[in-house]
Amino acid sequence: MQPELNDVRVVLAEDAVLLREGLAGLLERFGFRVAAVTGDAEGLEAAVTEHHPDLVITDIRMPPTFTDEGLRAAVSLRRAHPGLAVLVLSQYVQHRYAADLLDSGDGRGVGYLLKDRVADVEEFIAALRRVAVGGTAVDPQVISQFVRRRRDPLTSLSPREREVLGLIAEGHSNAAVARKLFITEAAVGKHVGNIFAKLRLPQTDDTNRRVLAVLAYLRGGIQPSPHA
Repeated sequence: MQPELNDVRVVLAEDAVLLREGLAGLLERFGFRVAAVTGDAEGLEAAVTEHHPDLVITDIRMPPTFTDEGLRAAVSLRRAHPGLAVLVLSQYVQHRYAADLLDSGDGRGVGYLLKDRVADVEEFIAALRRVAVGGTAVDPQVISQFVRRRRDPLTSLSPREREVLGLIAEGHSNAAVARKLFITEAAVGKHVGNIFAKLRLPQTDDTNRRVLAVLAYLRGGIQPSPHA
């Protein structure tokens, strides 16, 4: 069952005390319920077990090695707690486990944002709420780095379709995509339909197919459905 937007229980993991306290205060100001805050991955896993949150927000680099503890903990938590929404914040793109995180839970309720690009509080809060109810929020710089690291197999998509898919990967609705590209919502719907068809996504609900399309975009391809 998805939480109400004004009743989202959060566990926050960030080793920098000032940032941690600042984020906790910001979350509470916008109606989130901060169940626990912690400064390391071990504390994060313990807090999730104790408080059963709807959403985890975690830094990637945390004690003791300050490399990828937070990201590895996020991947582990997604496996252990199906339905747990997770958003990671980082100063850089950690490729080793990021793909595992974005693939986990069928790509639902997951986000990856870069700290130095979170400049708008309202957009940040909107991203958190979107992730909390099963959506995605992926920084476009994360997307571009994933694409550059592998041969791009999505050659069947037109430049406009790739542009639309990139905005979907950021978590935008069809209406928001239309506004950003200065085209009609009907045109966006047509592009989305073409994307589904070209990626040969199974005939499930549109929300699930949007998630599958995002996953295809992030990992550079998707196997055709045997029933396509």
